[in-house]
Amino acid sequence: MTIRQLSIFIENQSGTLQKVLELMKQSRIQIIACTIADTAEYGIFRIICSEPDRACRELKEAGVAVAISEVFAIELDNQPGGAADVVATFGRAGVGITYMYAFLIDGRGIMIFRTDQTEAACKAIAEGGLHCVTEKDLPVNM
Repeated sequence: MTIRQLSIFIENQSGTLQKVLELMKQSRIQIIACTIADTAEYGIFRIICSEPDRACRELKEAGVAVAISEVFAIELDNQPGGAADVVATFGRAGVGITYMYAFLIDGRGIMIFRTDQTEAACKAIAEGGLHCVTEKDLPVNM
């Protein structure tokens, strides 16, 4: 019910993001979605990609700090308020969302989120009739 996401820790200095992107390019690993959260000293570059295990291995071999985590990917209705409805489902179930981001694939909204309440989130997804996107559902141009 979850998908794997890479969390890449990069210093807030010129060239560090480019290094990571070049490594992904050279490895021919497609980035499907990404977001960056920053602090004063470093950023966390979170990505959904075509081959998370290989990407993690390649980045570690290049000396880049990276971790794989499980996140939920929920398909949103293609209408205003789709994200609000999904978040409300988790709110009613008492499921806290640590962070989230969203993107579009083929006209479908996809909301990525992380929670520390995996079991409760799975129950809310089932009871709320929500559709989880799996890694097999993600389009990859290889």
